[in-house]
Amino acid sequence: MKRRLVYLGTPAMAVPPLQALVAAGHEVVLVVTRTDKRRGRGGELSPSPVKAAALELGLPVSHDLDDVARCGAELGVVVAYGRIIPATLLTSLPMINLHFSLLPRWRGAAPVERAILAGDASTGVCVMQVAEGLDTGDVLDVVEVPLGESTTADELRRQLVEVGCEQLVRVLDGPLPAGVAQEGAPTYAAKITPDDLRIDWMAPADMALRQIRVGGAWTTFRGKRMKVLAAEGGGDSTGLVPGGSLVLTSVQPEGKGPMTLVDFARGARPNPGEQFE
Repeated sequence: MKRRLVYLGTPAMAVPPLQALVAAGHEVVLVVTRTDKRRGRGGELSPSPVKAAALELGLPVSHDLDDVARCGAELGVVVAYGRIIPATLLTSLPMINLHFSLLPRWRGAAPVERAILAGDASTGVCVMQVAEGLDTGDVLDVVEVPLGESTTADELRRQLVEVGCEQLVRVLDGPLPAGVAQEGAPTYAAKITPDDLRIDWMAPADMALRQIRVGGAWTTFRGKRMKVLAAEGGGDSTGLVPGGSLVLTSVQPEGKGPMTLVDFARGARPNPGEQFE
């Protein structure tokens, strides 16, 4: 079954599902994405990854949700669009959403990162009906994915997108399945902030390892921020890690490139008892 679709998405993880729908033979009559943003030192306007991919595929692109009702699609497909779809639009066009969690756990903007920070043993991908509210619609299909203890957010994101592409094409290949209401108490995946990724050296070492797996973990030394890029359990030989229960295998001091913690300590020459803050 081939459909006339309007596709709503913005970031890089929303590109493969768009490509998969086109490869499966569906007619994407319009792609709606967020407006171009100014990036870099020159402040030049840069398109979203989805817009760039759509233009490469020769698909029409809009930044205006009002165009959705006029495009002649029979179904909307939403993947990480970044905005709540107005209820008035949903009454005129049914929509489904590819969401990267096992709903109702981790509704919201950062389900991949929140699943890792919480230490979840598994996550997954849901195809759901778009409804009023934040990821509240009935679930049409779900695929559970194990979450390894060393899996990074980038690795998990790639895995879930791959699963989601196959799932989306399969669901759209025939009549849409009947939706099932979400069961259980919801949890919410708020956007990740820098405070979420600051390492608390008094917390269990597992928490720091999860923050590092998400990406962007940091600490401070002598009042300056330092990124913690990689670590593993074990004994710290530098004396810089409070508690000494982690080996930081890669760090990046402010204004410098990545290095081992041993190399950093050799250059910083910490005073006796001086540690990360």
